[in-house]
Amino acid sequence: MTIRTAAELAQRAHRLRVLLAGTGLLAVLSLYLTPASAGDAARRVASGAKYCTQTANLVRRACGLEADDSYLRAVAACINFNDIAKRQACTADARSAHHDSVLLCTNQKASRLQICAAVGEDRYDPDFTQARFETDYRNLSHPNRYMPLAIGNRWEYSGSGESVKIEILNRTKTIDGVKCIVQRDQVSKDGFIAEDTNDWFAQALDGSVWYCGEEVKDYETFATDRPVSPELVSIDGSFKVDRDLARPGIIFLANPQPGVTYREEVSLANAEDVSQIVSTTYRYGEDPELDRFVPPALVQLLCHGDCVVANAYTAMAPDVIERKYYAPGIGFILQTVPTTGDTVQLVGCNFDSRCGSLPPP
Repeated sequence: MTIRTAAELAQRAHRLRVLLAGTGLLAVLSLYLTPASAGDAARRVASGAKYCTQTANLVRRACGLEADDSYLRAVAACINFNDIAKRQACTADARSAHHDSVLLCTNQKASRLQICAAVGEDRYDPDFTQARFETDYRNLSHPNRYMPLAIGNRWEYSGSGESVKIEILNRTKTIDGVKCIVQRDQVSKDGFIAEDTNDWFAQALDGSVWYCGEEVKDYETFATDRPVSPELVSIDGSFKVDRDLARPGIIFLANPQPGVTYREEVSLANAEDVSQIVSTTYRYGEDPELDRFVPPALVQLLCHGDCVVANAYTAMAPDVIERKYYAPGIGFILQTVPTTGDTVQLVGCNFDSRCGSLPPP
């Protein structure tokens, strides 16, 4: 890596201003072409104690730079169209996409600051060492009853045009020195695979389940293909603890308490899921808000004042909140989206007799 002096950086910035003058692009970059260097930003971070807020500010800055980068590359492609109408339309689309990207950056920052208010301003650097976790997933000493990780456990879900199959595989993966179990999560739409994910979880000795990363593969089908076959289109959201500075999160607490907010995924600007416990004593008919969009027969069968309800959200999509319901002995049984009414519910499992009486979606 080449270390450049402040004078060299200033000269490069001046040359870039001259290059962009008259193109209409200078205004886009003016926020970032300032005398403040990366070293200045680092010193500002070190000067305060609000580490969570400082993280949000720096990620917002990075997000803006990435939006500008995408815009410039799009414009570079647009200028190569011979047809002037196509060229102008392409550039207009690039401007619109840039505007939307910058707006999303701002909204994501606001969401991160809300998370900071909930989880606190401390540095996020949890103790993640093998001594705190199980090593024998065939004989767990402190299993989590709301997220049972027994090898061979399978769940099936249906709703919102999707079918989901989840299985705890007889496979482990060592991540940052910690032995994790592998869970396979497959989502299908219209009979074709849409997502195929390997999740990596670590069972802590205290009963909490930690999230060590996921390998995501998103697929899309195209009706004109012969034969129609799922095509890999994205691996966005994939992360692994200690790769690209990702940190471990907790997918389910050992002792959830109402009002507690915790981080599930900590891969900045990539995977930033958070959960807030809403209730640990849910049963149908006692809270109209939590009953919204809930299939009564499902929760009346599985929830007897002992189900956990959590709101799940992410800084990456600030407007989306998913409400998740967990039953003891089975785990995740239902997801609703309060703003749309979309639901995905448990329709089968292979390790609990109650799954033989589950209602259809």
